[in-house]
Amino acid sequence: MSKIISMAEAISKVEDGMTIMIGGFMSAGTPNAMMAELVKKNVKNLTVICNDTGFADKGIGLLISNKQIKKVIASHIGTNTSTIEQLNNKEIEVVFVPQGTLIERIRCGGAGLGGVLTPTGLGTVVENGKQIINVEGKDYLLETALRADLALIGASIADEAGNLYYKGTTQNFNPMMATAADTVIVEAKEIVKTGDIPMENIHTQALFVDYIVKA
Repeated sequence: MSKIISMAEAISKVEDGMTIMIGGFMSAGTPNAMMAELVKKNVKNLTVICNDTGFADKGIGLLISNKQIKKVIASHIGTNTSTIEQLNNKEIEVVFVPQGTLIERIRCGGAGLGGVLTPTGLGTVVENGKQIINVEGKDYLLETALRADLALIGASIADEAGNLYYKGTTQNFNPMMATAADTVIVEAKEIVKTGDIPMENIHTQALFVDYIVKA
C-alpha cells in the first residue's frame, strides 16, 4: 500500500487533544506546509513536543499564535513573542527541558526505555518533582521517556517506501522523533523512486514512516 497521501488526508489525522512531536530547529526542518494547514483546521488543545517554538509568524509559531496549543515541552521559547505572552498570561503551559536532556528523553521513547539518568539540572528548578538516583556515589535526575500520538517531521527527500534524507541542519530532531510516535507523517520537499536515495544517505529508515505528503 502506498504511503503517499494528500495534504488533506495528513491533516485529517490530527485531532483535538493529541500529543504531537514536531521536528525542526527555528523552523529549519519543520513541516511548515502542514503547520499552515493545521491553522486552517483549527485543531485545539494540543500538547506539542519540540525543540523550540520558533517564531510567531511561521512554523510551530503559527499554532501558538492561533492558540491551538495548551502545553509545550521544549528547550526554549525566547524567539517567539506569542509564546512568551501566553505564558505570562497563563494561557499556555510551558515545560522547559535542557536541550540535550530533551533529545535523550525522545530517544528513550523510541528505544522503549523508561528514561535517562543525567546530572543536568541538579540543584535547580529542573529537579523539582523528579526522582534523584544515586549511582556509585553520584546523584542523577531520572528524566522519563517521551512519546507522542503523532510525529510531524520535515524531510528534504523521501522515497516512495518512506526512507528519508535531510539536507544539512534540517536533520536536527527529526530522525529521533520519527522513532518515538505511534504514527509518523513526513512532509517531503521531493519524493523519488525507492532506491534513488543512496543507502549511506538515508537518515530515517522506511519502517519508521507511516505516511508521506508532498510539501
